[in-house]
Amino acid sequence: MSGAGAGPVSGTTLIVLAKAPVPGRVKTRLTPAYTPQEAARIAEASLADTLDVALAVPARRRVLVLDGAPGPWLPPGIEVLAQCEGGLDERIAAAFAACTGPALLIGMDTPQVSPALLAPALADPRPGEAWFGPAEDGGFWALGLTEPDPALLLGVPMSVPETGRVQRKRLHDAGLVVRELAWLRDVDTAQDALLVAAEAPNGRFARAVGAGRPARAAVPAERRSEESGTLAPTTGEASTAGPHPW
Repeated sequence: MSGAGAGPVSGTTLIVLAKAPVPGRVKTRLTPAYTPQEAARIAEASLADTLDVALAVPARRRVLVLDGAPGPWLPPGIEVLAQCEGGLDERIAAAFAACTGPALLIGMDTPQVSPALLAPALADPRPGEAWFGPAEDGGFWALGLTEPDPALLLGVPMSVPETGRVQRKRLHDAGLVVRELAWLRDVDTAQDALLVAAEAPNGRFARAVGAGRPARAAVPAERRSEESGTLAPTTGEASTAGPHPW
């Protein structure tokens, strides 16, 4: 894939915050439906699909802020910076601080993202605006700042149900006009993986999900019982809301 997106180049830097796809360190909530090795392959596919989109949009820079070491999955045309230590709010703030001018940050948990979904936040960054991509679990999958300021992020509680609400309020309280991107589902659990793979069936992510253990293992018990004509309580794991340590 070309290192430059189609159309006029945006003045915005696109940041992808991610964790290297190492078994046992990434996508651990996909187990036991998937093995740690399968979970890592799914994470690698999710990251690769996301980086493909980064290369396809007309961003000024494309920066991968990475926890871990780059691997053969890294395509040409992507700058790599190491994630700093600290909480997720600190790491996101540092990622913005490492870039000058308008910046849009996304994670590796939404492989269904597309250039069209990112286009509004890249088209015409204006002073005093922010872009917010709400996630279905209560967090956010994208955050765009025309004038990055660590104070907009530091202290926001991450990975809790109110993450998105608190972050959005922080932006409003700073006097910013908050523009909203589409709602997306983060991939945290095996059920999330199946739903997102069905939404974006032609990418590496969907192939990796399909190549793992039987998809039926990731369907909640209540749904499996309904399919067989009986009803049993769901025993699946609870969802943790908010953005996650990508």
